[in-house]
Amino acid sequence: MALFEAKNVSKQYGTQLALDNVSVSVPEQSIYGLLGPNGAGKTTLIRIINQITGPDSGELFIGGKKLLPEDVMVIGYLPEERGLYKKMKVGEQALYFAQLKGLSKAEAMRRLKYWFRKLEIVDWWGKKVEELSKGMQQKVQFIITVLHEPKLLIFDEPFTGFDPVNMNIIKNEILFLRERGATVIFSTHNMGSVEELCDNITLINKAKTILEGSVGEIRKQWAANEYDLVFEGEADMEGNSHYKIISRQSENGKSSVRLKTTSDIRTNDIISNATKSGNLLSFNPALPSMTEIFIRVVETRN
Repeated sequence: MALFEAKNVSKQYGTQLALDNVSVSVPEQSIYGLLGPNGAGKTTLIRIINQITGPDSGELFIGGKKLLPEDVMVIGYLPEERGLYKKMKVGEQALYFAQLKGLSKAEAMRRLKYWFRKLEIVDWWGKKVEELSKGMQQKVQFIITVLHEPKLLIFDEPFTGFDPVNMNIIKNEILFLRERGATVIFSTHNMGSVEELCDNITLINKAKTILEGSVGEIRKQWAANEYDLVFEGEADMEGNSHYKIISRQSENGKSSVRLKTTSDIRTNDIISNATKSGNLLSFNPALPSMTEIFIRVVETRN
């Protein structure tokens, strides 16, 4: 069941078409990647979902019902451009935003204490925002975004400003929120994060949807007739008229070979040739990364 749906949404600013008949269906309790190059239309769609602006045509639904102004209370939005007040103290500001989202002061304090302890930022409560690093500010804004436990979370480049350790902490928290029932729309240029986190994606380019589906299925569909073979010890496998060796490496008593087929050949025949070259431990299609797919799809459509 889809928690959120956008159907045939279009938006134009003057002569610039920002979205052209875009449809998105985000399954409940999933992490959904909204991808695309700069200027593709992602931010416009996010602004429409948050009712910052409206579509020229099309419909939006949440929980099977048309999206209404009051539904902003069940949405948590972490924008790419952060919106904290630099001169306010962290705790004072977090409490203020929590109450704007409908929490009582007592309930807001209870939840803030939980999250400040969990993310190890209790000592920041009395500091002004301007005293914090970009990554520290990001943690505070993350807490403000999730505090009211919204049904739909929208993260736009959530890892900006984080070092690898804190990036991993926030990734784990996003997965934790999904396990607790949240549905997440995740917009990023970090394709590694897409592979780690996202169940499904939509790729928008030049205002149009050009690719959508589950991450696993998309990677299988875009496999480019390449295979990874792992041998025990060294292997003397060489290319022939049916396939060429792209790369090989040896490590920890094993050797790995990646090959690309250059003509029609059955996988059984490749395996048969491989077993003559050494003790074959594994044979798998070489799935392209989401980065490779992103580049190939966008370049094809430009």
